[in-house]
Amino acid sequence: MSFPAPHRPPIAATRHAIAAGHYLAATAGFAVLEAGGNAIDAGVAAGLALGVVQSDLVNIAGVAPILIYSAETRAVLTIAGLGPWPKALDPEFFQREHGGKIPRGVLRTVVPAAPDAWITALEGWGTMPFGEVAAAAIRLARDGFPMYPLMAESLARHAPQLRQWPSSAAVYLPEGRVPAVGEIFRQSDLAAALQYMADEERAAAYHGGRKAGLAAARAAFYRGDIAAKILAFFNEQGGLLAAADLAEYRSPVEPALRRRFGDLEVFTCGPWCQGPVLLQTLALLEGSDLQALGHNSADYIHHLAEALKLAFADREAYYGDPAVIAVPLERLLSPAYAAERRRLIRPDRAWPEMPPAGEASPAAAAEPLRRPPHRADSPAAGLANLFPEPDTSYVCVADRWGNLFSATPSDGCYGSPVVPGTGLIPSNRGSQSRPDPRHPCGVAPGKRPRLTPNPALAVQGGERFLPFGTPGGDVQTQAMLQVLLNHFVFGADVQSAIESPRFASYSFPSSFAPYDYYPGRLNLESRIPEAVIAELARRGHKIERWPEWIWTAGAVCAILADRKRGLLEAGADPRRPAYALGW
Repeated sequence: MSFPAPHRPPIAATRHAIAAGHYLAATAGFAVLEAGGNAIDAGVAAGLALGVVQSDLVNIAGVAPILIYSAETRAVLTIAGLGPWPKALDPEFFQREHGGKIPRGVLRTVVPAAPDAWITALEGWGTMPFGEVAAAAIRLARDGFPMYPLMAESLARHAPQLRQWPSSAAVYLPEGRVPAVGEIFRQSDLAAALQYMADEERAAAYHGGRKAGLAAARAAFYRGDIAAKILAFFNEQGGLLAAADLAEYRSPVEPALRRRFGDLEVFTCGPWCQGPVLLQTLALLEGSDLQALGHNSADYIHHLAEALKLAFADREAYYGDPAVIAVPLERLLSPAYAAERRRLIRPDRAWPEMPPAGEASPAAAAEPLRRPPHRADSPAAGLANLFPEPDTSYVCVADRWGNLFSATPSDGCYGSPVVPGTGLIPSNRGSQSRPDPRHPCGVAPGKRPRLTPNPALAVQGGERFLPFGTPGGDVQTQAMLQVLLNHFVFGADVQSAIESPRFASYSFPSSFAPYDYYPGRLNLESRIPEAVIAELARRGHKIERWPEWIWTAGAVCAILADRKRGLLEAGADPRRPAYALGW
């Protein structure tokens, strides 16, 4: 099929390319590539810059799941970049003391993992020192950058929460107000924290070399002055984080999950995030003639939405930290299991609610899952789908040596306070754990929440590589699936695949507290024809119309590295201030 001409041209290059969730972060990574750095150096530079220019969505002290393809070893590895709950947590604490809720503030803090994840990437696959790749982030924080509409809107929407914490208001509401669009926004304490890490690295590297320098940068955060400020503030605020939680943290490095889909091999992170949802959905779509259904037809959207519901039902029943609980991944990703579950997709009728989870484990489903999830059916509750708590960004990079980088850094500024004197908000990703410890992603000391950010990579025939990802919470894997199919099944160029109108199901419990559940809901961008929407409604989908373009539908970035043609093609989503650059 033919796609409309995209609003932005796909960026075609032959040497290197980057696509990131903000244009200044893409510029920071591109400068590193031009200076001789590889994809990992550039990806870390862009990721750190995102923690400055999108610090309402991404925190330097947040989470940073990373996926790396090494041209030298041809291996695809993941760096989890997700910290666990503090050791001092009592698993029944939130049930007993907070009415079964995880409150906003320092009590939802898990060990901040992003600094270690970035440094782990540099240690294993990068070539540059931390200070060099952090230079742009330091400069953007110290000298400032022009406030832009999406950040100003999100700060205004959440200004009441920010005002609850003087340390947060001092950063994000200077002079007691939201910075105006075009006003220079500075974060001097954040610049000083990053500069301290770079200075500690430089001093250690002078005698000990690059490896010693990177270790010193890590120690500056997890054992040095930054750790001391974090721990003093948390002690004052009644938080659970302790010195040992910080000092002992290391991001796990593991082989990526993988599954074939036709001639594609798709790689994601493990079930500590929602990455396997993409693989399970692709397994459910095996054997379907998607082209015959017709791109974004009622048949096509219905089929994908019903497959996604089945995968999300299994996410709710089984996904969690595999270091703590048994996740039946082999069964969940098997062809036999997909064939069983596929029979639940009716071409003429939508599931009116979340389907039951599959029989993927000999153990019975967790007890909390036998109780109906919290429903949020009212029109007022529906506004949460238009304006959810914002978080997350994305960056991907391809270099001239064949290395690939894909990362989804996150943690917004609204869930817990800034640590005074640092500009940092230690990861409040505990909001994605369930307060009931019996749930697969329930709270426990040393256990990681189930993360929404999930970078990915698709490989076709060993010659075409597509690192891709997006922000968007529970929409992430849904937007990623659609872009993947738009390109590899329907032949759209990368930019057109990204710009094509999207849809998303909400017929499962949200990953974010209070875990709202909208049975049968299907949101669609209104560029999808009215006749298609009407037919989907006739099949039982509870339709909610989005505007023609909306940032909550995700902000996918992707790079096609075509080794056979020697071509890089990068795309970035105009739904947010994402941009791609190449040379």
